[in-house]
Amino acid sequence: MAAAAVVIAASLLVDRLVGDPQSRYHPVALLGRFIGWWGVPARYPVRVQRVAGVAGGILTVALFTAPFALVELAAPWYLYLLLAPLLLKACLAWRALEEHAAAVIRALDDGGIEAGRSAVGMMVSRDTARLDPEHVLSAAYESMTENLVDSIISPLFYFGLFGLAGAAAFRAINTLDAMLGYRDERARIGWFSARADDVANFVPARLTGLLLLAYFAAKGRFGPAWAALRRDAKKRPGFNGGIPMAVIAGGVGVRLEKPGAYTIGDAERTLAEGGAGIVAAVRAATVIFVILEIAALFLLWSMSYT
Repeated sequence: MAAAAVVIAASLLVDRLVGDPQSRYHPVALLGRFIGWWGVPARYPVRVQRVAGVAGGILTVALFTAPFALVELAAPWYLYLLLAPLLLKACLAWRALEEHAAAVIRALDDGGIEAGRSAVGMMVSRDTARLDPEHVLSAAYESMTENLVDSIISPLFYFGLFGLAGAAAFRAINTLDAMLGYRDERARIGWFSARADDVANFVPARLTGLLLLAYFAAKGRFGPAWAALRRDAKKRPGFNGGIPMAVIAGGVGVRLEKPGAYTIGDAERTLAEGGAGIVAAVRAATVIFVILEIAALFLLWSMSYT
């Protein structure tokens, strides 16, 4: 348990120093190519696409998790402490969330609206061709606030419970959902992946909401954060992503909006004005969660020796 605490701290240090290296051999890139190979609906008759999605999803999670579990179970302690932070880092992305949002801001500032639309189009699946500057920023910050759970809290949560295998299994499930969990021609083959991701994120999303409420309470913004959570969390499709989005929007005092789909929060200020507050909230939730998780691991470790 003490080793797990060290691994968490070291993985976040690696993340802040290195970020997300762009390599075709990155574990998640390999995972994505495997899903892209089998997860093509046209490969299967319509009547078996759901079965193919379940079988392919389970196989994908098992294959991706296996090497992580092997390190956890078989590596000597010194090799584990060397490899585990790198493997856990491969399952999370904190710095990358900030970098992607910053890239959209730079594109808007330096290249204008077309550059901004192009940059944010790399982060979201919606049509960005007609977005105005405020909606370009909204798309970027929606991605950041939602992925606070998917890309940071959930992998750390499952690492704390089940070690490297837990973090890897979550990353595989989340990647399956990101690639297949859409209501288009992938609806049948991606149904299992989407439901599995909903279940996996259920507890972490609500823990994140509590941490964010505590953070905004300390900043004197509990009321707006709580009001936005109660009013707006269910406006976004799914029952997890809207929680961090609503609390952060309310706490910071900004409006996040996908035109024609949902509006979350109230525009007390523009997203350009509130962007730094959004980034600060994501950082705060991450740091608070890590401190609590490390403290819990050390507490369990000390109890095991009493």
